[in-house]
Amino acid sequence: MLNAPSPAAQADRTLSLNMKLLSHHTLQGYGGLGEGMAMQLTRDGRRIMWLAHEAAPKNFTGVDVTDPRNPKVVVQTDLPHMKLRSNSLDVVGDTLAVAYQTSTVGLKPAGVDLFDISVPETPRLLSHFDCSGPHSRGVHALWFVEPNTIHMSAGAGDFQPRNPLDDQCYRILDVSDPTRPFEKGRWWMPGTREGDAAPPPARLAKPFDMGFRAHNTNVFPERPDRAYVGYIDGGAFVLDIANPSDIKVVSSWNPSPPFNGFTHTLLPLFDRGLWIVSDECVMDNGADWPKLVWVLDARNEANPVPIGTFPAPPVEAFAKRGGRFGAHNLHENLPGPGSFRSDHIIIGTFFNAGVRVYDTSNPYRVEEVAYFVPGAPKLSPAGAIQLNDVFVDERRIVYTVDRFTGGLYVLELNI
Repeated sequence: MLNAPSPAAQADRTLSLNMKLLSHHTLQGYGGLGEGMAMQLTRDGRRIMWLAHEAAPKNFTGVDVTDPRNPKVVVQTDLPHMKLRSNSLDVVGDTLAVAYQTSTVGLKPAGVDLFDISVPETPRLLSHFDCSGPHSRGVHALWFVEPNTIHMSAGAGDFQPRNPLDDQCYRILDVSDPTRPFEKGRWWMPGTREGDAAPPPARLAKPFDMGFRAHNTNVFPERPDRAYVGYIDGGAFVLDIANPSDIKVVSSWNPSPPFNGFTHTLLPLFDRGLWIVSDECVMDNGADWPKLVWVLDARNEANPVPIGTFPAPPVEAFAKRGGRFGAHNLHENLPGPGSFRSDHIIIGTFFNAGVRVYDTSNPYRVEEVAYFVPGAPKLSPAGAIQLNDVFVDERRIVYTVDRFTGGLYVLELNI
C-alpha cells in the first residue's frame, strides 16, 4: 500500500504555525505582484499598502489596510504597454518611487517615476528618470527610505555590458528635488562592462548562469556610508559610498560556485555584527535547489564568515508542489514609520513554501517559529502558491503577496 502524500506536498492545502489569516484580497482580479511593498501612513490617519505588479497590464495598486481584516483597493493604475513591469517601489512620506523594467532592451519607459501620493486615490506624477538605452531594460529594484536618495539596480543609456545578462549596475539618484532627479554615483562589478581593464568573471554553468548584476541595494541610517548589495551570481558586496563619485568595495562574499548563484538580499543586523543573506530561487520544481538564507559573522566587515543557514522547509514535500521552491525576499527592517524592525526575528518568502518566520537569537542554530502557506490560488499557472514578497508593520501584522493570481494576504503573527 502506497503512503499518502504529506499535507505539505498537497498544493491545495493551507498550512500554518503561529500565524493566522486575517484577510485576503485578489485585487480586482489583478493579483500578480512583484517585489515592491511599502506602507504609507497618511495625514488623515490611514494606512495605505502600495504594491508593485510583477507583470502588465497593471502598474501599482494602493490598498487601505487601516483595518487589516477589511482591506480595500483605493487606486489601481495601468502600464503604458505590455512589455513593461513595475517590479519594485518604495514610499517616503507622501512620495512614491516606482521602478520600470522592460522585457527587452531599447524600450521605453525604462527608469523611475516619482509620484505625489498625498491624496492616495489620485497619484500625481512628479518626474521620470530615464534609464533606457540600447543595452538597458531599465530598473529592476529600488531602495527609497530617506527623502533625498534612491539606490537602485539599473541599466543606463551609456552602460554596455560585456554579457547581456550583466546589464544592471548599482546607481544612486539624488531626489532632493523630486521634480529633477539626477545620478550622483554608480558602481558595477569589475570586468562586467565593455571596456573594463579587469577580465570578465568566470560564469556559472548553464542553466544556472543568471548574470553578474545588482539586485537589492540597501542603505540604512545606521551606516549611511555603506551599501549592502546583492549582486546575483556575483554574491554579496558591501560598498563604501561615502563619496558617491568614488565608490569602493569594502568586502564581498559569494557561495557560488559550488552553489547555484543568485544572491538577492544582504540584510545587516548592526547590533549583533551579523549579516543575513538570501538567495533567490528562479527555477521550477526544485531545479536550482538549494536556495538558502545564510547567516554570516560580520564583526570584521572586511572578512565575513558564514556560520550557518536557516532551516529549510522539507525539500521532499515542497520541491514538486508546483512552481518555485526556495528562498527569495526578506522583510528588510525598513527604517521608516510603520515598519517592524528586529535584530532577532527574520521573516521571508519562499514561493510555494509560503511566508516563514525565524528566531536568530542563537545564530548557530536558527529556529523556525512560524509559517503560513496558503492553498493554491484559483487559476494559478504554477498550480501552487508563489509568495513573492513580505512586509511587516510595527504591530506585527504580516502582509505577503503572490506573484501570479493570489493577490494580498494579511496575517497575524502570534509569537
